[in-house]
Amino acid sequence: MIKIFYVKNQKGFSLIEMMVVVVILGLIVLGLVTFFTGGTKSWVAGQSQLKAQREARQAIDRMVREIREGNSIGSGSNDTSITINYLASFGKSSVTYSLPGTTTINRNGNPLINNVKILKFSYSDTPSNSSKVHILLEVDVDNDGKPDITLNTDVNLRNYGYKDE
Repeated sequence: MIKIFYVKNQKGFSLIEMMVVVVILGLIVLGLVTFFTGGTKSWVAGQSQLKAQREARQAIDRMVREIREGNSIGSGSNDTSITINYLASFGKSSVTYSLPGTTTINRNGNPLINNVKILKFSYSDTPSNSSKVHILLEVDVDNDGKPDITLNTDVNLRNYGYKDE
């Protein structure tokens, strides 16, 4: 009589074991991808916020510098525009900043900064009799209707009232 022995193969994995491992690894990879995707989105949003802050700061610094050099303020059509007049010795007659019903501030008709929600100029007196200007600038980076960056500053005209001789 021949004896047959069945020896169980102990050298590999069963199909069920492999499927369980694949499912567990898939869940781990899915979690890592979600984590890194969220981190990347946050980094990109942070970079766009920093870029917008830098551009807003540069725009308001330019406005402050040019207003400070002026000797008088021309009457703007509303509180979202300003015209600064200069002494002839500065080599330029005037500069106009405006927010013409869009989201872009223009300097003499050329775009300066985008995504602006509010640009408001206010004065201690009428524009033509004022030596001080208050600027309010609000920028909406993510276009959700709420300003993400708000900058306020007061500017005194250094050459207020001086006349060219």
